[in-house]
Amino acid sequence: MKKLFLALFLGLVASATEAWAQEVPMADALRADGKIWVVVATIAILWAGILTYLVRLDGRITKLEKAVK
Repeated sequence: MKKLFLALFLGLVASATEAWAQEVPMADALRADGKIWVVVATIAILWAGILTYLVRLDGRITKLEKAVK
């Protein structure tokens, strides 16, 4: 399961890197104002929360599976 998360994360990083290289007027304006870091931090916090939730959920499911056996 952890390998799946790692593969998903690396795929997201690769796609984000490609998207970052493109010229987007809105992103340029956010970068110029320094607000792009607020957007990046918000997205990073959301993904960290989602991944934390999924890892904890996986642990709970594993514990329940062991209890059933």
